[in-house]
Amino acid sequence: MNKITLIFLFGIFSISLHSQQTLVKGSVLDALTFESLENVSVTIENSNLSMETNILGEFLFDKKLPLGEQMLRVSKVGYISKRFPIIINENETVDIAGITLDLDTTATSNLFTITLSDDELNDDSSGADNISGLLASSLDVFQRTAAFEFSPSFFRLRGLDSKNSTLLINGIEMNKTYNGRPQWSNWGGINDVLRNQELSTGLAPSNYSFGGVLGTNNINIRASQTRAGGRITYSSSNRSYSNRLMATYASGLLKNNWAYTVTLGRRWGNEGYQEATSYNSNSFFTSVEKIINKAHSLSFSAIYTPNRRGKSSPNTQEVFDLKGIKYNEYWGWQDGEKRNSRIKEVSEPIVMLNHYWNLNSKTKLNTNIGYQFGKMGNSRLDYNGKDLIDGFPQGGGANPSASYYQKLPSYFERNFPDQLGFAYQALQTFQDGGQIDWNAMYSTNIANAKNGGNATYALYEDRVDDKQLTVNSILNKEINDHVNFNAGINFKSLISENFAQVLDLLGAETYLDIDGFATNINEAQNDLLNPNRIVGVGDKFKYDYNIFANEIGGYAQTQFSYNKTDFYVAASLKNTQYQREGIYQNGGFPENSFGKGDKLSFMGFGAKAGFTYKLSGKHVFNINGGYISRAPTLQNTFSNSRENHNVVPDITEEKITSADASYVFRSSVVKAKLTGYYTKVTDANEISFFFADGIGGDNLAFVQEILQGIEKQHIGAEFGVEAQVTPTIKLKGAAAIGQFTYNNNPNLFLSTEPDDEALAAGFIDGFKDFGQSKLKDYKLAAGPQNAYSVGFEYSDPDYWWFGATANFFANTYIDVSPLTRSSNFSTDFDGNVFNDYDEVLARELLKQERFDDYMVVNLIGGKSWKVSEYYIGFFASINNLLDQVYKSGGFEQGRNANFRELRDDKALDTPVFGSKYWYGRGTTYFLNLNVRF
Repeated sequence: MNKITLIFLFGIFSISLHSQQTLVKGSVLDALTFESLENVSVTIENSNLSMETNILGEFLFDKKLPLGEQMLRVSKVGYISKRFPIIINENETVDIAGITLDLDTTATSNLFTITLSDDELNDDSSGADNISGLLASSLDVFQRTAAFEFSPSFFRLRGLDSKNSTLLINGIEMNKTYNGRPQWSNWGGINDVLRNQELSTGLAPSNYSFGGVLGTNNINIRASQTRAGGRITYSSSNRSYSNRLMATYASGLLKNNWAYTVTLGRRWGNEGYQEATSYNSNSFFTSVEKIINKAHSLSFSAIYTPNRRGKSSPNTQEVFDLKGIKYNEYWGWQDGEKRNSRIKEVSEPIVMLNHYWNLNSKTKLNTNIGYQFGKMGNSRLDYNGKDLIDGFPQGGGANPSASYYQKLPSYFERNFPDQLGFAYQALQTFQDGGQIDWNAMYSTNIANAKNGGNATYALYEDRVDDKQLTVNSILNKEINDHVNFNAGINFKSLISENFAQVLDLLGAETYLDIDGFATNINEAQNDLLNPNRIVGVGDKFKYDYNIFANEIGGYAQTQFSYNKTDFYVAASLKNTQYQREGIYQNGGFPENSFGKGDKLSFMGFGAKAGFTYKLSGKHVFNINGGYISRAPTLQNTFSNSRENHNVVPDITEEKITSADASYVFRSSVVKAKLTGYYTKVTDANEISFFFADGIGGDNLAFVQEILQGIEKQHIGAEFGVEAQVTPTIKLKGAAAIGQFTYNNNPNLFLSTEPDDEALAAGFIDGFKDFGQSKLKDYKLAAGPQNAYSVGFEYSDPDYWWFGATANFFANTYIDVSPLTRSSNFSTDFDGNVFNDYDEVLARELLKQERFDDYMVVNLIGGKSWKVSEYYIGFFASINNLLDQVYKSGGFEQGRNANFRELRDDKALDTPVFGSKYWYGRGTTYFLNLNVRF
């Protein structure tokens, strides 16, 4: 191919000759607006030469350029990639000015959906995790599909939750110390400034952190690197919220080397898809940066996104059959409006100061200070004893939930089989109402107050007030053209205040702060230092304690890049310390609850390495392997931190071994990637809380279930392919095939109040070892273990587009109860095997439920216009077009803790303590209109 042909085919090429230097340079513009595009990846294929365009959209290659015919690849997230043939001759300059990239409208439209589902993506009630935000910046078709097609079905990448990924904003880690997961609602509603992301998937190296086995994502919110201009966006939906309004303005780099960005947003709605799931969120963001000189830049950013939303309940099959998919037990009518008793409120501002120092042309040092503070509250109803009579709590209220098991038809069918009129009456009552009776609670409390008594019912919230300081430094040094060195050191300090606070006494003025389930007056005291305390609205009660956590660690990483091979090695070290301080002296644990407990210390270590072989520009092979040991999260360290200092027995660091191998094929028409992976997790812990029947006998107890020494195995394959079959039509497909299982029989312990009943059941100081839980080979409740997607996208040259996907999900399993798989299941109060125990029937009773497979069809479409100096974009999506009803998750209730209880319950047509399920949403829509200027 000669120069004349190249000029004819690519009019944008201008080749000028210079006698002194061999160069390839150029600039990249937006095809619609002709504005400069920064952070565009420009690569000379089959070489180690790759760079990103600067703020002016310019790039320049001037080192060791391969001569002859080469292929230049230009790509950016949200744009259609392009490849250009060029000829590089010695001592000549290839000047490619004004390359234009067309907006990939279908990819860009996905960016509007990231914050649509804050409640389903990071909700402690559903156990789901956010992967959409993590993968939003990826060009990999499989990861885009996982983020935007699979995630509404609570799909987990490789069966792992988001604590196995690391999310950073301006280099500062955002994963919560409590559970290891990012709290996405802390920066929800500011989409416009979150688009500049750098993602490394799996164990692949990152320039900002050692990362986890699911990768690292750094969100760059620097004002100087935010695209200049303004944008106003309005959205409407019936998913989480009804309306969203956002406005953003970025100055770009001004003449005085200042830059700033401001975003304001609001999301609101009286009800989402589920009943009474109100949504109220405001979003504020600002970033100011001063480029002091070529070496130094200083950036300040602040994020404040207070949000308040109503939760929805998991329901048994009986409740679903009677009330349908939208039923939510947490609400009731009050003064003509729906009032939800379970409100989650998060208000945790983030401020950060970032210093960028270019020590020289090859060495950069980024030092960051971040501070996050504020509160997170989850409200619920309490119905404790309202008075003390002869030293014992009396007069506790009935459970106000209309779907409480003693109010449902199944309860009366089991306990009054010869008087089915009771069951019919319960059926009619539930179908006619089935919600919380706020008026009845007010009437009870007002009547008590008139007689000089305390409230029977109270609305309170479980509060967490965190103050967290993070300081780190990240070094990037280019040792030579082939070797790059990264290192970082990080310090994090957390002070977490945890307490319950009275929100509303529902017509009364006072409430008695005691444990209504205790069997004697001393054990009933939530705080022995203030016995029989009377509290009012705004007072702390029930529990009050602090958690102190400190982390200090560092990592080092070296990346090597050559024409045919790339490889890297990395190591990390982190020390983590926890300590609990009790403000209350709990009556059940008087010697082990007040003051500071023992300081716990964990030492984590990580090592990973990877190798890439580039057979040619079309064929690339990659392999990664790593080992990570890390401290258990706070959530899974203290067995019952609200009442005592106790920790999980024999607690130790969690270990993860992981490996993956990939084959990548890239041509001008087809892009495909096939990955196989294996991950093994050992020495993990899990803690849960519930009421259980038959714990060593026939008594009912509120217990803390501690599963210790868990081993899990994740094995599977991922595949993604897309084909640009015509200039306007793209076909795409993805598949995730996995098997996620328990790989051992972990140890099971229970903890409960150390009363006389617990002592008689074999609990020593409120603690009992139940031996192993026979969980080996049971499937993990990690969403669909198999997921498939096929679809197409049509992009018209006139800037409108349309797409459709069909997504298939299989092998979704319920979360099994470890207690029913322990020795307690087959033995009586004295530890003897039940005389009527049937092993064949027991195996059937303990068989893990597998949910039905299902298919979901999604549609997207949109249009872009240029009107004078304004750019208008419209986007619409319909999810679950066919209104498919499916179970997305669920768990077995722990009430039936032994063979007899479970046998008798499952013998009923409708079990009293059947499993509880979450259901995916039916048909939902999302509309988005934005104006850019």
